[in-house]
Amino acid sequence: MMNTETQNQYLLLFRGAEWYTNASPEEIQAAVAKFKAWFESLNAKGIVRGAQPLVREGKIVSGKNGSIVADGPFAESKETIGGYFLLAVESLEEAVAVAKASPALEYGTQIEVRPVAEECPLMARARELTPDLALATA
Repeated sequence: MMNTETQNQYLLLFRGAEWYTNASPEEIQAAVAKFKAWFESLNAKGIVRGAQPLVREGKIVSGKNGSIVADGPFAESKETIGGYFLLAVESLEEAVAVAKASPALEYGTQIEVRPVAEECPLMARARELTPDLALATA
C-alpha cells in the first residue's frame, strides 16, 4: 500500500563547512541574493513542502534506552548537515536537477538527495514476517 503523502517526496540535505565566516560583506550579499532567487523560484513552482536551517550543535542519542548521549554533530565537521528542503517532485531525477541548480554548490556545499520512504523498513519487514498481524501504522 502506497502512502500518498510521501509519494514523490524527496529530502535535500545540505552538507558543508561554514565558508561564509571568512567571506566579505559583498560576497555574502551576492550569495544570499542567489540563494533567495533560487528558493523563490522553487516556491513559485509549488514544489517546496518544507525547508529549515539546522543549528550546528546538538546531541547524538544511542545505546539501549538512549543510555548514551554525546555532543554532536560537531560544528568543525565538513559533514555537518546545515539544513534541509522537502520537495514534492515527479522523480528522483527531477529532485537531482533541483539540487544541481542550487547556488550553494558554488560554495563547496554538498547536497544529498534522498527519496522519502513509503514505509519504515522495520514495519515492512514485520509485515513480511507476520502478514496477518495487525500492526499499528506510524
